[in-house]
Amino acid sequence: MTTVLADRHVFGVIVPSTNTAVEDEYYRFRAPGVSFHAGRILIRNAVLDSDEDMENFLVDLRGEIGAAVESVLTCRPDSLIMGMSAETFWGGVEGNAEFERWIKEMSGLDVVTGASATHTALQRLGVRRIGVITPYQPVADEQVRAYFTELGYEVHAVHGLKCGSATSIAEVTPEEIRAAFAKVDGPGVEALVQAGTNLPVIGVAAALEEELNKPVVPINAASLWHAYRTHGIKDRIPGAGRLLATL
Repeated sequence: MTTVLADRHVFGVIVPSTNTAVEDEYYRFRAPGVSFHAGRILIRNAVLDSDEDMENFLVDLRGEIGAAVESVLTCRPDSLIMGMSAETFWGGVEGNAEFERWIKEMSGLDVVTGASATHTALQRLGVRRIGVITPYQPVADEQVRAYFTELGYEVHAVHGLKCGSATSIAEVTPEEIRAAFAKVDGPGVEALVQAGTNLPVIGVAAALEEELNKPVVPINAASLWHAYRTHGIKDRIPGAGRLLATL
């Protein structure tokens, strides 16, 4: 259902209630005639300071996703974007595929996940050797590594920032993001990738790409790019890196 204010596409965005980055970044790089409408996944316990807490966070997340989807469907969006990423990497390629099937069966709509979007972006960029940063604990970092490895990427390094809560992810500074990328870069690394949708990376990515002369793929930029291109929105949008600006 397009609207008077969004005559090209209405996106429903499923986002954890603790997340303050996704909607902000999406609207900064909104194509004309497009709108985003959030179904928020209620997170009752935002603590993430151990592997066990990370896994408990995902259990809570799964239990509330259905309610968030049901809620956002009432505005009659044309398709969905998953504005959360850890769950989409869990269980490797099949885990993400099963998650996508579940959401599509529940909603009846096409869905873009962060895991699929980053893979599609890396394919489009023609790169295979990557360095990855996340806000996660080691248990989730290993799921991210396993996902990309299963797809045939050579993962040079994964650096998790081990953020202590779901809300503190959004407090990571540009300087800390730059330092994290430096830890996973190296000779032969063709692209830098970021997971964790509450980590505010798009603002750093474009400048870092120019400095390093290699692609930097923030997950929110990849998801937005994949959602746009999947639905025929081919606008070139500057300021978010080469994906949205040129591809």
